[in-house]
Amino acid sequence: MCGILGIASRTHDVFAEIYDGLLMLQHRGQDASGIVTYNGEFFREKKANGLVKDVFNAQDAETLLGKVGMGHVRYPTAGSLSASEAQPFFVNAPYGIYLVHNGNITNTAEQREKVTAKYSRHLRTTSDSEILLNVLADKVADAIKVNGNAEPIRNIFAGVKMTMERVQGAYSVICLVAGVGMLAFRDPYGIRPLSVAKREVDGEGDDYAFASEDVAFGINGFDKLRDVKPGEAILIDLEGNMHTFQAVEGQLTPCIFEYVYLARPDSLLDGVSVYKTQMRMGQTLARQIEAADLEIDRIIPVPDSARPVALEVAKAIGISYREGLVKNRYVGRTFIMPGQEERQKSVRRKLNAVPLEFKDHNVLLIDDSIVRGNTIKKIVQMCREAGAKKVYIASASPPVKFPNVYGIDMPTKHELIAHGKEIEEIRQELGADALFYQNLDDLIWSAKEGNPEIEAFDCSCFDGNYITGSVSDDYLDHLENSNRVSKKKQDMQVPGGSWNGAKLVSG
Repeated sequence: MCGILGIASRTHDVFAEIYDGLLMLQHRGQDASGIVTYNGEFFREKKANGLVKDVFNAQDAETLLGKVGMGHVRYPTAGSLSASEAQPFFVNAPYGIYLVHNGNITNTAEQREKVTAKYSRHLRTTSDSEILLNVLADKVADAIKVNGNAEPIRNIFAGVKMTMERVQGAYSVICLVAGVGMLAFRDPYGIRPLSVAKREVDGEGDDYAFASEDVAFGINGFDKLRDVKPGEAILIDLEGNMHTFQAVEGQLTPCIFEYVYLARPDSLLDGVSVYKTQMRMGQTLARQIEAADLEIDRIIPVPDSARPVALEVAKAIGISYREGLVKNRYVGRTFIMPGQEERQKSVRRKLNAVPLEFKDHNVLLIDDSIVRGNTIKKIVQMCREAGAKKVYIASASPPVKFPNVYGIDMPTKHELIAHGKEIEEIRQELGADALFYQNLDDLIWSAKEGNPEIEAFDCSCFDGNYITGSVSDDYLDHLENSNRVSKKKQDMQVPGGSWNGAKLVSG
C-alpha cells in the first residue's frame, strides 16, 4: 500500500495536478498525505495526518509553487502512526533530496546501524523510508567522491545502483533532487507497482509523470508509457529530458495481492488488468462452489472490490446476483483504518443489510479476501439478523496465512485468522455454514493470463515464500514483538480475558 505520484512539467506549477492525482490514489492510504514542489531554487512542502482533501486547501496552490513536484498517501506498515512520519522525507546533502516510498525494507536494523554509526547520520523517525533515503544519500555522496560533482545524473544513477545492492525488500520510489530533477526507481523484483507516463505540450516538448497506479495519469491528461522495470532508474532532468538506467538486473515478480484487493479495478499493473484478473478469479472460484452442490438462493458481494468476482460466479453457476449489502460511502476502507478500535467501530458504520434479500434465503457472500476476519464475521451476523436461513462464504483469494513484509499491513501472524488453522476451524470462527477459498494456482493463473511474460508473482502472504530471500525467522519474530504490533495487541484486549488475534482483529 501507500500511493506515490510525481509530475515534471515544462510550462506550469504542478500542485493542483498532484492533488488531483493523489485523490485517485487515496485508496492506497488514508493515514497521512504529503506534497513537495520545486521551483528550481527552493522546495515547498506540506504534510500531515489525514486524507488529501483534509490536508490541503486552495491557499496551498499559492505557496506550493514549482513545475516539478511529488506527493504521497500513507498508511503505516513500518514505524509509528505519528504525523512526523508522514512523507516526503528530506536530506540536505548531497544536492538536497526529497523522497516518497511505497513498500517496506526488510533489512532495516542493519541499515539503520550503518547509517547512524558508520555514516554519522541522525534519523528523526523510525520509518524505513527515512533509512532508505539516507542510504541513497550516502551512496550518491560516495559516487561524487569518485566521479566529482560535475556529472550529477551519473552520480545519482551510481548511487541508486549501490543502494539496490545494499537495501533489501520492496520499494518503488520517487525523489526530487535539487538542481537535477525528478528520479524514480523500483526494486529488482518489482514487487510494488510503478509506472511512467508522458503528456505532449505543443511547441514545448513533453511532460512526464510517475505513479503507483496508472489511474492517476488520465485525470491530468497523461498517457501511460510503460511500467518502470525491476531494478531500473529513470530521471527527468530540469530541462524535461528523460534518462534511463538499468541499475541492477531484475526479475519481475509483482505482489499478487495488488490484484486481489489493493489496486483499483481500472488500473493496469505490469500489463495485467486488475478488473479482468478479478473476473477470472470469479470463474475459477465458481467451479469449487458448483461442485459443492449447495442450495443457494442469492449471491451477494461484500462491496466494493468483490463485485467483479461475484458477478462472474453468479454468471457461471446460474444463480441470482443481488446487492444485499449497502455501503456507506462516507466511511473509509476498514482494512487500512489506523487502529483496531476504529476498525471495529467502522464495520457497522460501513455496511447495512437489505432485509428482503436475506429473509428466508440461503445466501452466498463473496469477499475479495479474508485477512483478519472480524469484518466478515460481523457481516455474517448481520445476515442472520436480517433473516438469512444459511450463510455461506467464498473468498476470492486463498487463505492469508503468513505475514506480508513488503508493504502491506499484515506484519504479524497473530492478526491472520487463517494462520495455523484448517478451513473447518475458520468456518466455525466466522459462524458460516460453509466456507470456500480460492486455490493459489487458480489465483496465479488469473493474474498471469493477463501477461504471460510474468514468470512468477510474490505470493508470500499465501505460501510463506519470501522472494527477496532476506526474511529470516529472527526478522519475523522482531515484527511479532515490535512496539507497533504490541500496541495493536493492547487494542485487542478482551475484558476479563487474554488477547485472541484470530477472533478480534478485522480485515
